[in-house]
Amino acid sequence: MQAFEYTAWDTSGQCHEGVRQASSRQELLAVLRQENLTPVSVTEVQTAAAEEKEKTARVRYRRVRSEQLSTFCWQLATMLEGGLSITIAIQTIADDITNPYFEATLKDISSNLEKGETFSDSVKAYPKIFNHLACSMIMAGETGGSMVTSLRRLAEYYQERDKLVRKVRGAMAYPAFVVTFIVVIIVVLMTLIVPRFQVMFDTFKGELPAFTRAFMAVYHGLVGNLIYLIPGLMVLIAAAVGFSKTAPGRAFMCRLGLNFPLIGRIKRMAFVCMFCRTLATLVSAGVTVLDAFVILAEMNSNDLLRNGVLRARQRMTEGTSLADSLAECGLFPGVAVKMTQIGEHSGSLVPVLEKTGEFYARKVDELVSAMLSLLEPILIVTVGSIVLTVLLAMYLPIFSMSV
Repeated sequence: MQAFEYTAWDTSGQCHEGVRQASSRQELLAVLRQENLTPVSVTEVQTAAAEEKEKTARVRYRRVRSEQLSTFCWQLATMLEGGLSITIAIQTIADDITNPYFEATLKDISSNLEKGETFSDSVKAYPKIFNHLACSMIMAGETGGSMVTSLRRLAEYYQERDKLVRKVRGAMAYPAFVVTFIVVIIVVLMTLIVPRFQVMFDTFKGELPAFTRAFMAVYHGLVGNLIYLIPGLMVLIAAAVGFSKTAPGRAFMCRLGLNFPLIGRIKRMAFVCMFCRTLATLVSAGVTVLDAFVILAEMNSNDLLRNGVLRARQRMTEGTSLADSLAECGLFPGVAVKMTQIGEHSGSLVPVLEKTGEFYARKVDELVSAMLSLLEPILIVTVGSIVLTVLLAMYLPIFSMSV
């Protein structure tokens, strides 16, 4: 229902003013006419909640980092444990947040809580900040009366996820840096060094060495066809981007990301680590394993991983054990499957999953370190080879003249 301020005249010419509740402006107009009133003006009245919501919408969206979410959960859990009401606690936390969008969101949530709305329903309205996992953890805490415990586990989850994401992004950024560095070196050599030697070669009367002639032929071929190469490269990139948005293209990119040498293995290990930790967090909060698998599937942007998790869930609905379902989906290594089986049989699934997650977090660290140690000599050899090729091509004519 909405509040409307109206002005209307009756048949005797008397003016009537006031505020009424109605589902829409047209409904209020119909009601006034049924009362033999002639509406002059009907305007919607902004309630405090509507004004707060509109204020939040006007604030420009800024991504809320995992670190900020972890801090929020820790602070809220500590304040609730100290006896502070949840509305005052959230309002206090919001006053100290530097992210304006997160601040406005928390103030809106606090306002909704004061009106009697539940915490879980309030956070569901902001899926960009609170994902399905966070909403489920908060709902489980409300239902089971263990909100402080759920918030602490959620804070630990965000903290560990932030560490893992930084490691994986660092591993992905290094190859990109290597490729960019090599491209910059080639551009500098071809635009600044080679043209200066070209001017000098034009004054030579003798024939240039074969290696130099071949190098200069490649150089002139590239420079002379830049007008075709650059648009062709742009069309190729656009076609690749368009193909990646189709169903076959998306499937191909997902497979490529998981099967790429070393990088794909890092992604797989990171997925297993995050899967084990998230499943342990959800189960410990009281979420059922089947519901947890739905959340885990939604959290994966890779279609192969998402479909694998859903296949494992389908197998569990058919009566297959958790460990056997994970083994059949083909995404989990033998150690993870065996540890899950031990946790099921011993009745200690949550601590076993946490230990398994820690094990694969160490594996991710080892793989990232191995990749960085491997890429460093590759970078040195590649850059050295490019520079050596250019130097030999440029200085061979000078050496041949001095002999």
